Amino acid sequence: MDIVYIRQLKIETVIGIFDWERKIKQQVCLDVDMAVDIRRAAAAEDIESTVSYKTVSDRLIDFVGSSEFLLVETMAEEIAQLLKAEFSLNWVRLRVGKPGAIEAAADVGVLIERGERPAIANYSD
Repeated sequence: MDIVYIRQLKIETVIGIFDWERKIKQQVCLDVDMAVDIRRAAAAEDIESTVSYKTVSDRLIDFVGSSEFLLVETMAEEIAQLLKAEFSLNWVRLRVGKPGAIEAAADVGVLIERGERPAIANYSD
């Protein structure tokens, strides 16, 4: 199995538990790994035979940008379920970062995997 990925997809959204966070948009940063067999697309040079990172990115920008989650954990879970369902993925790994949430840290967030992990996914980032 192969992996189609997106790195550092930045999206403005309402996220957080504090009253002041519910009134503003903050940036979240997504890293997405999706298990996809790319052989047919590569052989035919056909975008319809693979998962388009452009289509996925556009969908995530729309979904996250119009959402108002309290927790990054909930956001991550909802994104993973959306990706699996809408793009017929067997496995997805997702990192949701909330840069600036902790002044002393460059980034904080969650990393989740959903589905059956393909052999190639055992590599180190």
